[in-house]
Amino acid sequence: MIERKEAREIKMCCATFYQSDLARMLLGDVLHPGGLELTGYLGTVTGLKSEDRVLDVACGRGTSVVYLAKRFGCYVTGLDYGQDNITAAESHAATESVAHLTAFKEGDAEGLPFEDGSFDVVISECSFCTFPDKTRAAQEMARVLRRHGRLGITDVTISCPLPEDIQSLLAWVACLTGAGSPELYVSILKDAGFIEFIVEDKRDSLLEMANDVRRKLLGMELAIGLGKLNLGDFNVSEIKHLAQRTLELIQNGTISYKLFKASRK
Repeated sequence: MIERKEAREIKMCCATFYQSDLARMLLGDVLHPGGLELTGYLGTVTGLKSEDRVLDVACGRGTSVVYLAKRFGCYVTGLDYGQDNITAAESHAATESVAHLTAFKEGDAEGLPFEDGSFDVVISECSFCTFPDKTRAAQEMARVLRRHGRLGITDVTISCPLPEDIQSLLAWVACLTGAGSPELYVSILKDAGFIEFIVEDKRDSLLEMANDVRRKLLGMELAIGLGKLNLGDFNVSEIKHLAQRTLELIQNGTISYKLFKASRK
């Protein structure tokens, strides 16, 4: 059981990293494996329609929110723990001329600031694994969905406990330490009131992102050595080690990436 103080620290560290310049250098504006192609597929799997009201939990800089609003014509609300991300998301929506189809709100996935039954669809991309209290987050997602509403999640999963050398706060922020098995995720979601599960393997998307991050880290390390890049408090050597170990664990099947689709009772 994670203590409240530790949970707050995890949330703040996640918010700080995913608002940082380093996150943008490593991941770009799309912070999850599979990019917007997988986001579009998630929208298709959950049956998005123009009349739907959609919630993106942990929306980051709003890239998926804007993409879904433009592609499906639905009204999408993005929620994120970091205020800087919310500000960037609002600006992005305005630039892409979908401010009328989007809204953004700062908040916590474990205490969603919305009324019961406010949404037809809830999605969350590569974020469920970072929530310290997944049971509470799942209950909140179910609460804000209308009856028979749809849930779509893509996330990191593990097939067995992770090695001790990547059991760290950094590894939690990188979506590893807090990850669980697909069976655990389904069990948590079932207990929250979800049914009719579809689970699909998207490991290749994670492998592609891990390889890309590793390549970028090598370039950043060279730039730091030449005095052309300063990342402040971020330890690139530690991040580089974590990236290499993550790649190895993806390749041996310990770490994977799954898509979960379900419906609320």
